[in-house]
Amino acid sequence: MVKIRLKRIGAKKAPFYRVVIADVRSPRDGKFIEEIGYYDPNRNPAVIKIDKERVNYWLSKGAQPTDTIKALLKK
Repeated sequence: MVKIRLKRIGAKKAPFYRVVIADVRSPRDGKFIEEIGYYDPNRNPAVIKIDKERVNYWLSKGAQPTDTIKALLKK
């Protein structure tokens, strides 16, 4: 099963996330299939950049977004 989820790459107390397509068995910051965007919560307002075409492609293939990604996609 494939999920659309966040991968943390930021430093301690300075989070920065990449939006990735990953197998559910891989660890949070481990191996992933494709990077489709990023999320920077430190900026005001938070910066969200996600490739909508790739999201729609992966959703059509059966990928499940996490709750956090669902919320980000609504923004």
